[in-house]
Amino acid sequence: MELGEAGPGVEERAAAVADAVCELVDAVTPRAWSTGAVEDAIDAIDMLAEVLAAIDPETARILAAVPAATARLRHRLVPGGTEDVPEAPAPRSGRPRRRGLGPGWQGVRLPDPGQR
Repeated sequence: MELGEAGPGVEERAAAVADAVCELVDAVTPRAWSTGAVEDAIDAIDMLAEVLAAIDPETARILAAVPAATARLRHRLVPGGTEDVPEAPAPRSGRPRRRGLGPGWQGVRLPDPGQR
């Protein structure tokens, strides 16, 4: 797989995700998890797998098992989880899932088309 130059802000955001995961690894113990923390971590895995799967069909094939694996993990670790464990990964629409990013999120700022 040959990748080109990263889009604006992609490398910085990917590095920030990697740094955040390293901080989580340093802070976590098996008893340090809460239900919300587990759900957030599983959502992050799902979203990262989905965005990486958009690179090309082979990458999508490699990562196809991730949604079913995270659903099984969610079902096993979250008491009273209501999400069913899928038998096979759901078909992808090709578009990333939309998810709220919490208070304070200002969104992505794009240049005004009239200023080009």
